[in-house]
Amino acid sequence: MRIDRIWAMPNKWTFQIPPIAALLKEEMTGGIWIDPFAGKSSPAHIKNDLNPKCSAAYHMDALEFLKLFDNDSADGILYDPPYSPRQVRECYDNIDGNIKWDGKVNFWSDTKNEIARILKPNGKAICFGWNSMGIGKTRGFAMNRILLVPHGGSRNDTICTVGIKRGNT
Repeated sequence: MRIDRIWAMPNKWTFQIPPIAALLKEEMTGGIWIDPFAGKSSPAHIKNDLNPKCSAAYHMDALEFLKLFDNDSADGILYDPPYSPRQVRECYDNIDGNIKWDGKVNFWSDTKNEIARILKPNGKAICFGWNSMGIGKTRGFAMNRILLVPHGGSRNDTICTVGIKRGNT
């Protein structure tokens, strides 16, 4: 497994952080990439974000968005949801509609199950957050890369994991 630690200034738009942008350039090789929480600067081909101000083709609940795809239909997934209640408020306050997943533990598990379902064998799930869980071994993923991006001071690191879907799960 490859593990790197590269310091960078924080940015609310994860994919604009230089070492993360470099990881994506290396790892997003070919095929169809999907992002259920696209935000402002996702490099995915098919983008969803609940916020209609984001330049995504879809503005749906992420779980419902992932259910649109057939089994084994995606080559890669970018998974960078807002994890904390503060991040949810910053991203989605004043948006019409019902945010079904704020604080709901099953939502995260359900989205990861959908990701495992729609990724092709040998497809990649690149996850971002404050832990290194990724999509998980129990869902048939083998982690092959971790990037730690410390931001200094009292800020949390951004932890990036790259998991590969093994065979059919």
